[in-house]
Amino acid sequence: MSSTTLTDASLPLEIQLCVEKHIKYIQSLDTRRDEYEYWLTEHLRLNGLYWGLTAAHLLGRADVLPRQDVIDFVLSCLHSNGGFGAAPEHDAHMLYTVSAVQILVMLDAVHELDRYFPEGKVKVADFIASLQDRETGAFKGDEWGETDTRFLYGALNALSLLNLMEKVDTFMCINYVQSCANLDGGYGTCPGAESHAGQIFTCVGALAILGRLDLVDGDRLGAWLSERQLPNGGLNGRPEKTEDVCYSWWVLSSLAMIERLHWIDGKALAQFILRCQDTESGGIADRPGDAVDVFHTVFGVAGLSLVGWEQTQAVDPVYCMPKVVTDRALAK
Repeated sequence: MSSTTLTDASLPLEIQLCVEKHIKYIQSLDTRRDEYEYWLTEHLRLNGLYWGLTAAHLLGRADVLPRQDVIDFVLSCLHSNGGFGAAPEHDAHMLYTVSAVQILVMLDAVHELDRYFPEGKVKVADFIASLQDRETGAFKGDEWGETDTRFLYGALNALSLLNLMEKVDTFMCINYVQSCANLDGGYGTCPGAESHAGQIFTCVGALAILGRLDLVDGDRLGAWLSERQLPNGGLNGRPEKTEDVCYSWWVLSSLAMIERLHWIDGKALAQFILRCQDTESGGIADRPGDAVDVFHTVFGVAGLSLVGWEQTQAVDPVYCMPKVVTDRALAK
């Protein structure tokens, strides 16, 4: 977290953090079942629950969603192979499985998996481990075989939270991440792919979990990441692209992990994020004037946390979860 605490007092009234509006927005998301968009985004339901729950925690309102209802929904997405789908009757996938684990860890409810399997968390870990290519170290997203550094990071995120890292070949994970490194200091989706802030987060996050941040060229990567800040304070994901609130997370978290968070103008970024709020109905958009969504809401709030915004709780830059939660889970 930034050493300087930023406050609403330093900004005009019209761009202060609308905490209560955002909480009401998060609470409203599952009440819109008569809207077309609700069903159009069913493939993001479990991810969306993680985004909303995390945002609420970071805003200091961890209890605003009904705990048992959340747990019951998560478990309704569980498959017999230990993986989770996006919603009931959706296929199991790495990304949804990671969100499920993160939600259960935030709610201190991993033991609820035992309602379905003996040693439930081991069953989930076995599903995750089954998706690793032991020859390359890469991970598939599901049985159909797509590989991406997002899946490798997600696997390590979930397994470390479950304290079951021994299920995978971590040495090969390190080798694969290193094979995705580029001369500009960044990382891509796979070997030879261009550097992108989102993939940089997944690769640096994976190395952080594995205790191998020494392999990152901090100055070179820090320079590339700091160049993502535009004159309006926002960040983009790669050169010549438009700013987007979600990169407040992907860029800043990576800078935090390599201890170069001060290479970004945090106040300018905070002002950009706050201008992207819907100050009437709550939520945060990708950029000012656009429609809000829960994806940009959580990453906007997480970005504010990383720059030290006083109305936010500390976020773990490796996991995008409340620091108090990851400290508890990783200490077990």
